[in-house]
Amino acid sequence: MRAASVSDYRELARRRLPKIFFEYIDGGSYAEETLRRNVADLEAIALRQRVMRDMSELDMTVETLGQKLSMPIGLAPVGMAGMYGRRGEAQAARAAAAAGVPFTLSTVGVCSVEEVAQTGTPPWFQLYMLKDRGYMRELLGRAKDQGCPVLVFTVDLPIPGARYRDVRSGFTGSTPMQAALNQAWDGITHPAWTWDVFVHGRPHTLGSVAGALQGGRRVTDFLAWLARNFDRSVTWKDLDWVRETWDGPIVIKGVLDAEDAREAVKAGADGLVVSNHGGRQLDGVRSSITALPRIVDAVGGDLEVYMDGGVRSGLDVLKALALGAKACFVGRAWAYALGAGGEPAIAKMLATLRSELAVAMILTGCRSVREAGPWLLDGTDRP
Repeated sequence: MRAASVSDYRELARRRLPKIFFEYIDGGSYAEETLRRNVADLEAIALRQRVMRDMSELDMTVETLGQKLSMPIGLAPVGMAGMYGRRGEAQAARAAAAAGVPFTLSTVGVCSVEEVAQTGTPPWFQLYMLKDRGYMRELLGRAKDQGCPVLVFTVDLPIPGARYRDVRSGFTGSTPMQAALNQAWDGITHPAWTWDVFVHGRPHTLGSVAGALQGGRRVTDFLAWLARNFDRSVTWKDLDWVRETWDGPIVIKGVLDAEDAREAVKAGADGLVVSNHGGRQLDGVRSSITALPRIVDAVGGDLEVYMDGGVRSGLDVLKALALGAKACFVGRAWAYALGAGGEPAIAKMLATLRSELAVAMILTGCRSVREAGPWLLDGTDRP
């Protein structure tokens, strides 16, 4: 199958990846209500089609936190991407740099911050706060030394959400013997992945935190250790502690409530990502797109507001911009593409998002993404 959309990359990734890794990418917490809402609520928003507007010139560029993006899209942090494609985070970073958009490296990426920075463009660095503050200070210092321009502090994971798909697939909750048998069977039934990732994609550790766990040999060893070490005591005051080591822009990721957004402003954050962790944490909460407008109303003039969750097309991007987002971050979209075909597939997926965004802009009469507003949506008028 030749991929034409994000959903096509999802299907190709499903075919190529071992079940435990595909389900880890694809799933959400509990009954996955929020996962479905993220997509469905974006689909339910109708764009306002306009014609005869002279759309010969389009401007998709946006400036944010001292960077100029070729389009209002970035790659969100995705854990364990190096298990979906050989040294997957490095592949994604190269594709993002070529497209002129930021790549955000997860704390729990297979590739270390040093390895990704060596691709030529330092990534935005995503931080989970762990109990070992000494190691956290060291990790922040490493990211700073590698020239990472933005810190993305994820605050909606004091404890991992319960993801039933991971139990059913055998990714979590298995005995060592069961896990070994699952891995062996996955290798036999997915030879292309085995050759690309299992044989040639080593080491299979979480590069940025590998030094904190002695004796861990598998990614699941690291994930189990992380689950025990997330710091539930974190408050807004801890942003002061972060700034003792990090003097660059800080973006708070995982905000769904307007009051929390106001607290982010008080704490001195430079931006926030309206996000429910892709429906992977607390199930039953609202979608990111429905949370976006009230957060923009509350703090949109005080810091940069981004959004992630459910974005599957360039049309979705324009809808989010119309409701006040400065840019959108996509996670599953690039993870699917990586699993489907590595860096070339990510590059094509980003080109598809750009093309879809262009079509949406032309047919709504939006010449510049910086002019996007509610007037792009059906049922509204331009002020």
